[in-house]
Amino acid sequence: MRRPAASPDLSSGRSSESGNVFFFILLAVALIGMVTVAIRDNGGGGNIDNETLVINASQVRQYVNDIERGITFIMQDGASESDIRFANTVNADYGTITDTPTRQVFHELGGAAEYRLPLSTVSGATQWEFYGHTHMPGVGTGNAELIAVLPDVTPDFCRKINDMNGYDPATQPLDNTGSECVNAGAGFRFTSARQFTAAGSVDTTNEATFTVQPAMEGCVQCGTSYHFFHVLMAR
Repeated sequence: MRRPAASPDLSSGRSSESGNVFFFILLAVALIGMVTVAIRDNGGGGNIDNETLVINASQVRQYVNDIERGITFIMQDGASESDIRFANTVNADYGTITDTPTRQVFHELGGAAEYRLPLSTVSGATQWEFYGHTHMPGVGTGNAELIAVLPDVTPDFCRKINDMNGYDPATQPLDNTGSECVNAGAGFRFTSARQFTAAGSVDTTNEATFTVQPAMEGCVQCGTSYHFFHVLMAR
């Protein structure tokens, strides 16, 4: 009698396939490791940091645009430029948010903007500041503008913001014309007690260092500190 043909050894084939798959997994892991090392050696970490800076800068710019839009809403409802208020949950110096809500930037009945704390990776400050004390180069008629300021930003963030606004990277905008600064301090906060500084006492900057004018946004150096600014209202 003829013996039946031997069945193929399926277990052997599966073992061979499993070995091949395992080999390719190891090869893929090795290749990923080599690519990672190559990226690091070629400054890939710097690219990641740059991407983070771009994201942070974009978030900050979007935020001040939201505040500016809120001010527009308030003005359209008939408020004057001196009626605007920045009361918030962090600093009582800016007033009480329930005081005439229709003129409050951070109230749903007013500007409907959300109050946000600064990004800790961007600024050493604990809060945003709002001033009517500084005239920015090429803006308005020489009066003090209404300005949002994020104090004490990092030099890298400062450079990125200025780059995104088109400033010459070789020239840092300076506010070194006197003892005051665009980050004017508690005594100059835009509140019910104080709004815009009168003509003749306005803080001015070193206009020659501003390679973009009108300077509606950017980062200025005051002494050894760097401050982001955004003009909310030109005057």
